[in-house]
Amino acid sequence: MALFSCGRFEFDLAQPLVMGIVNVTPDSFSDGGQYFSAERAIEHGLKLKAEGADLLDIGGESTRPGSAPVSAEAEIARVTPVIEGLRNADVALSVDTMKPEVMTAALAAGVDMINDVRGLEAPGALRTVAGANCGLCLMHMRGMPQTMQVDPVYAQVVEEVAAYLRQRLSAAQTAGIARRRILIDPGFGFGKTLAHNLALFKNLAQLTDMAPVLAGVSRKSFLGALTGRATEDRLLPSVIAALLAVQRGASVVRVHDVRETVEALRLWRELTSNQLGV
Repeated sequence: MALFSCGRFEFDLAQPLVMGIVNVTPDSFSDGGQYFSAERAIEHGLKLKAEGADLLDIGGESTRPGSAPVSAEAEIARVTPVIEGLRNADVALSVDTMKPEVMTAALAAGVDMINDVRGLEAPGALRTVAGANCGLCLMHMRGMPQTMQVDPVYAQVVEEVAAYLRQRLSAAQTAGIARRRILIDPGFGFGKTLAHNLALFKNLAQLTDMAPVLAGVSRKSFLGALTGRATEDRLLPSVIAALLAVQRGASVVRVHDVRETVEALRLWRELTSNQLGV
């Protein structure tokens, strides 16, 4: 039985977890600006929890391709009131940040998990989280958000992403971080072409031997490239992709559309169970 230690929570990964997205930003690629105030973000987080989210991922800086960075102070001002407002909602809280200063403030506010698109590479990041009991997600990103989609090149994308994640796991272990606290994320859309994303998706099971995998494919541009659908019209492709990611071994799916994803996963479990109903 695989367990994930995540702050106040310990999850049994025998069943996939659904992580709902709460963007407290004016410019995120899918829902930027919709929940920019703390009050609206908290309301949205409570809605996602009611729809069945196991975790809420709170982000104060957009990492969409071409996005501009924000200061640590601005990011802290965005995310800490939301963390504090959702702290007693009986749901695990994650902060989506690459800055050690924001990690420190979020942990002080009571966050349960750090989700870092830079894989805790920033100076001081490993030291910041090592002594906490928070869960962690180490993600692969080629470059930085401002430039990551400018002609990304790999010789063997699956092998290179796996090697990077293996190296970050080793660095975390050296820092004294227990493996039960760690998820890994191949970083769909973060410095990858359509072909790279497809290769990673189809070979997702190769990564699950290293650590439990978090898959973030919700509303991503590669789904748009495959379907021709605009960002706001990618609910069905996103739910299907989340379900297929779980079938390929993902332990956590990070999604915008929680209710629909939870229902799809529940139906899939019922229809594929070996237990006979009455």
